[in-house]
Amino acid sequence: MGPSGTPPPAEHIIRVVIMSEQKDFDFWQDHSLHYLEMAFRSDRHETVEKPDGRGKKTGDCGDTVEIFIQVKGGRIDAVSFDINGCTNTNATANTVAHLAEGKTVEEAWEITPEAVADFLETLPEDHFHCAELAVGAFYLALANFQENSRNSWKQLYK
Repeated sequence: MGPSGTPPPAEHIIRVVIMSEQKDFDFWQDHSLHYLEMAFRSDRHETVEKPDGRGKKTGDCGDTVEIFIQVKGGRIDAVSFDINGCTNTNATANTVAHLAEGKTVEEAWEITPEAVADFLETLPEDHFHCAELAVGAFYLALANFQENSRNSWKQLYK
């Protein structure tokens, strides 16, 4: 109650309710295991000298992802990447690699930013652009592979 015995103004009640629902985010406890694994996995951080396909993209946030693919028998055999970016960008690039390995090139085109975010489960909504960035670089690598396949003579001069 207010000083004169009247109820407090509504804005005070709302503020209290909102603050009581606010919860501190515990990075290690509140992220999914998939997110944590992909965010801190580093075995795919590698620049490939002569990849079958390469794609590089820089986002509006300033993060850069460069993806390298190796294809054998029409299937993606290996995916590696180099990034200059945040933990979320690392998690999304690793997820793209995880989802792509073993797929045919045609199947790999079906990997979407939404599929990456779904796999991670706890990618912050305000970092969905990281999934778009990683998938965009991956699409560029797929397109580069297809271009190289059509013009295989160009590989000899790279």
